[in-house]
Amino acid sequence: MKDLEIRGAGNLLGGEQSGHIAGVGFDLYLRMVGEAVADFKGEEDTGPAEVKVELPVNAHLPHDYVPGERLRLEMYRSLATATDDAAVDAVVEEMQDRYGPLPEPVQALVAVARFRNRARAAGVTEVMLLGQNVKFGPAAALPESRVLRLQRMYKGAQVKTALDAVLIPRPKTKPVMGQDLVDAPLLEWADQVVQAIFAPEKPAAGGQG
Repeated sequence: MKDLEIRGAGNLLGGEQSGHIAGVGFDLYLRMVGEAVADFKGEEDTGPAEVKVELPVNAHLPHDYVPGERLRLEMYRSLATATDDAAVDAVVEEMQDRYGPLPEPVQALVAVARFRNRARAAGVTEVMLLGQNVKFGPAAALPESRVLRLQRMYKGAQVKTALDAVLIPRPKTKPVMGQDLVDAPLLEWADQVVQAIFAPEKPAAGGQG
């Protein structure tokens, strides 16, 4: 709030955002502030692990959908702290009730929030572009069977021990002369990677009948 008083919410949430929040991302910025406050109060941080998602996805709250900076800040914070689908659903319901049907950029923002939660559940805390690859980490605990599956499913994928991460060539719209995936298709692809390579195996269904 002190940052808002000094620079104004428009600089934080608008097209001219700069400073700390531009460097670390909105949700991580909020977590850092929360950790600093907890540390000042002598409280132990018991919140969920931060998940850093840096992908070219057009996900935001348009000014003409949520009209005020403070209201947008409130909605961003609500989504950033929604750590399961039920919490995300509650935020979506609130937005629809207050502002109407979700436009595409807001639907994408909700999809990112859901993806972040699934990644956290799978033990993934970082998904980001790194050159011509997409980086998923950490990967130190990835069993050999998952490494083999990774290499079978994603041509050119590598496990980089020094980075504690998996690097997968950025997907394209088609194998030859295709364009880089962006927005919803890229997020869906990343979700498939997390579920196929990192998520715990689901127990076999059924038993003896």
